[in-house]
Amino acid sequence: MEQLTTGCGTKRDRQASGPGVLADSAAYDMTSGEIARARGFVRQFLSDARSTHGLDVPSRTLDIAQLVVSELATNVCKYAPGPCLLDLEVDGDMLGITMWDSGSVLPTALQADPTRAGQHGLEIVLAVCQSFEVRREPVGKRVRVQVSLLEGPHGDPAGPTPW
Repeated sequence: MEQLTTGCGTKRDRQASGPGVLADSAAYDMTSGEIARARGFVRQFLSDARSTHGLDVPSRTLDIAQLVVSELATNVCKYAPGPCLLDLEVDGDMLGITMWDSGSVLPTALQADPTRAGQHGLEIVLAVCQSFEVRREPVGKRVRVQVSLLEGPHGDPAGPTPW
């Protein structure tokens, strides 16, 4: 497991991990105010991918990525407050979003219930991502999702969505 940076806010380490791969990470001491900072980190990362690296990042993908990070970060605030790592990686036509937190309880989606107020975050994440994985770590867990950078003919994400 990577060493945790315990400071608040973001720690920029933009790097190319290989041909066509762009990655960056941020560390947060997760409180509700940090959720907006995490969304801003995603927005800046994808904006830089567009302007500096010439990647085609559809506006829809930018919105979806911010929504996903917001939902994942909200879960950290509610169920595993404390340190959190956010890793972003563009590899080919996919954006990988990985969030580590110190909580040991794995997230599970609840049965669909339109009368339930709240607790729809994981349902939303599953609906907009191409993949979803949760992995236990020696301390806590990692949630990894992938979002397509491609758009279909009707503005929907290109490629299969298993959900």
